[in-house]
Amino acid sequence: MKGNQMTGDKEKIVGILGGMGPEATVDLMQRIIKLTPALDDVDHIRCIVDNNPKVPSRIKAIIEGHGEDPGLCMADMGARLESWGADFLVIACNTAHHYYKNVQDAVKIPVINLIGLVTDHLLTNFPQYGKIGILASPAVKMTRLYTQRFEPLELTEIWPDQEFQELLLKIIKSVKKGDTGTKVTQAYLSVCQHLKDKGSGLAIVACTELSALNVDLPLQAVDAAQVLAKEIVDVARNNKVLSSYTNHI
Repeated sequence: MKGNQMTGDKEKIVGILGGMGPEATVDLMQRIIKLTPALDDVDHIRCIVDNNPKVPSRIKAIIEGHGEDPGLCMADMGARLESWGADFLVIACNTAHHYYKNVQDAVKIPVINLIGLVTDHLLTNFPQYGKIGILASPAVKMTRLYTQRFEPLELTEIWPDQEFQELLLKIIKSVKKGDTGTKVTQAYLSVCQHLKDKGSGLAIVACTELSALNVDLPLQAVDAAQVLAKEIVDVARNNKVLSSYTNHI
């Protein structure tokens, strides 16, 4: 019998705010499946997924400054997922965590904060690294999502130079269009090599579109999507306590 079956604890149901973008959400679900010890269908985790590509563009709202506020839509998604039976929520997008509070305020169940989760993962597993490369949308830099977590811990971010950051945004947009071909992956690898050349020994893959490319990188990396997938499995199977997420708010 599986661990939580032995203790009699009921598995928890995860609600996933997805569609940002759709392929990245499917990638996260595939990671959850691969990380779940299972002998049959019944052993897998129940996921309630709103793979909603109609969430207003984070790029237009944050980078371009003239888009509709995604927070209202995301709050509605969270409330619906809760009403459909989710025990806890996750947001399958790093950039969308700029609207984390909108979601948490809309529900009574815990919402895992991916930015806090990844930062804790770094502290626990890679304490020797003080300079961390960031592979993400420019919106993550503009909103200081990781900066706010890193500064009190005296961790330093290393971002790609402007030319490579613009290239990275083009790569992200290509994945959103469904293009994960050789040209896109080679461009991505060139950005990663650039970060390594800048002195980054470790980087966070802090964009779920980049996670979906799933290629071997030229530097050591922590994939935020993989960290989140493992956390979902652990929480759903009662290997971690939901109340601990107050630390990530």
